[in-house]
Amino acid sequence: MKPKQAHGTPVGFLLAQTAKTTARAFDDALQERGGSLPMWLILKALMAGEHRTQAELAATVGVQGPTLTHHLNGMEKDGLLMRSPLPDNRRVHQVALTDAGRALFFKLRDAAIAYDARLRAGIDAADLERFRVVLQRMSANVESAAGADEDNAAG
Repeated sequence: MKPKQAHGTPVGFLLAQTAKTTARAFDDALQERGGSLPMWLILKALMAGEHRTQAELAATVGVQGPTLTHHLNGMEKDGLLMRSPLPDNRRVHQVALTDAGRALFFKLRDAAIAYDARLRAGIDAADLERFRVVLQRMSANVESAAGADEDNAAG
């Protein structure tokens, strides 16, 4: 017997479309202040833990090595960060923000705060909290389904 389909557009589709729309709008808000979403993620990670290696930064930001290198090259060229080899392992580079990078972080943080306020407009705190709970549940559902798929493939 087929599971009963809810009326209307599937929630997963709505969630994917909303994620795409909100990510694009957030990137636009960051671009208005001279940044981008990847740049924001890198700056935020470096502000949280100065002097990270590129590998640590890639793991924190969730970006593949070559893509991260591309972004770091541009940011270094723009004077936002510096890379230097570690003294005990010259193949590993440490990444640190410059004063210009810190200044851009604060500009982008202001843009992120303003964007978040715009996104929350007209939604009360209880609805937002419930929404967070639902999103966390959906994420857990996807993760547990992915784990089950991996178990079935191995099995």
